[in-house]
Amino acid sequence: MKKTLIGKVVSTKMAKTVVILVERKFRHPVYHKVIIRHKKFKAHNEELNLQLGDLVKIEETKPISKDKHFKVIEKINK
Repeated sequence: MKKTLIGKVVSTKMAKTVVILVERKFRHPVYHKVIIRHKKFKAHNEELNLQLGDLVKIEETKPISKDKHFKVIEKINK
């Protein structure tokens, strides 16, 4: 089963590649405070015209390059 994530575009400077920031929230087991963790993923982007701040859905694929192992499926909204 392929992993799908939703995140925000933070960089479009590379050719056919975008950087996606994915946030996850979880509650601390002892203090019960909501903690936000961030992780950046490089995703392959062929035809979609994406801009900074766009919300996109990415899906895991076989490795495309050293750092790229996700591809952009769809643009959700801005």
